[in-house]
Amino acid sequence: MAIFQYLTKDGDGNRKEGEIHADSLDIAAQKLSSGGMIVVNLKEVDTTWDFLGPFLDEVSLSIERFKNRIPLSNIVFFTRQLSTMFSAGLTIERAIQGLALEEKHKKFKKVLTNVGGNIRKGLNLSESLEKHPGVFSNLFVALTKAGEVSGNLNDILDQLATYLENLDDTRRKVRSAMNYPIFMVIFLASMIGAMFVFIIPKFSEVYEQLGAGLPGATRALVNLSDWISVHFYGMSMILIMIIIGLWLVSKTKKGGYVFDSIFLKLPVFGPLIDQSILNKFCKTFGILLGAGVPVLDTMALLKKVVNNRVYEKAIEDSANYIRDGYNISTALRRTEVFPSILLQLSSTGEETGELDSLLDRAADYYYKQVNALVDRMTSLIEPILILAVGAVIALMVVITYLPVFYLGSALQTGL
Repeated sequence: MAIFQYLTKDGDGNRKEGEIHADSLDIAAQKLSSGGMIVVNLKEVDTTWDFLGPFLDEVSLSIERFKNRIPLSNIVFFTRQLSTMFSAGLTIERAIQGLALEEKHKKFKKVLTNVGGNIRKGLNLSESLEKHPGVFSNLFVALTKAGEVSGNLNDILDQLATYLENLDDTRRKVRSAMNYPIFMVIFLASMIGAMFVFIIPKFSEVYEQLGAGLPGATRALVNLSDWISVHFYGMSMILIMIIIGLWLVSKTKKGGYVFDSIFLKLPVFGPLIDQSILNKFCKTFGILLGAGVPVLDTMALLKKVVNNRVYEKAIEDSANYIRDGYNISTALRRTEVFPSILLQLSSTGEETGELDSLLDRAADYYYKQVNALVDRMTSLIEPILILAVGAVIALMVVITYLPVFYLGSALQTGL
């Protein structure tokens, strides 16, 4: 399916531009005209080398976020305070100026000072925030813009602060569940590496001096230790290059899709990642619809919020189905990615006209699921990892000290 860039206008002369997916130029023109729009310009987008542009954008955005690492708690506090100060009657300029003066985080203080300076130059809040994509997400900017257009910016900022608080809490729970296993794996790898590089060679030298033959298991361990000691730096360089290569591949469209598909299918962490994404999807969807953002614009923003290529593709396909005339629940169902509970709530919400409210309830349901999964994983993974680490270290120690059990015969042989 090709991608076509279009420029259309309606009967009132309002112009709109964007991209549409279709099998041919004629079909794309028919899709646009069927909605009552007048096609002004329509051309096919050349995607032969298009992978390079998005790839470089992803890498640059990742670098920008790395350079401007600001805790989400600081952004939550800023949003809550900005909402309170604005609803109390202060102008946006004065509110941000005051928050910038009080901000302790140096990088965030610099960002807020720059935002305040842009507002003084005549830009509105959303335009000023948009200049800092490494700090303020697309969702943050979009909701701010929706609040400016609708005139209820303080309510939108309050909802956004609540949403970010829940998101921060969810992230903390997911990280708390994953930090311990990651730490234990790194600790185990460090212990094994230290034994292979430093401890086992010492045993080898002792028995070589005694002239004693080593047991088969210990001899194999010593040979492996010698090989690792010789190739340690080369292996480290190769490992670093592999990690960098995998990171770069994950930033490409197809590579990211493969990685994200694998993450969702992991036996322990996959369900946790999946429930966390659904919580973010439903909460964001509900807020955007409640703020009056059009459905297709909402889908475009959701695609940038979920941070998973599998769901990004599903949202993109859903947007195409909606553009073709399907309702939201049917469009989501046709992707075969979203769970039945979400589809049922979406269908009910469309029938009753309370889709944003039911999406918010769905977000609460998935939030509770995340909490339950984190508690369950913590209670199961900790003892399993402790046993695994203990077993590996015990095996290494037994194999290393195995010749000590034959110390008498080894000394006799040496003498």
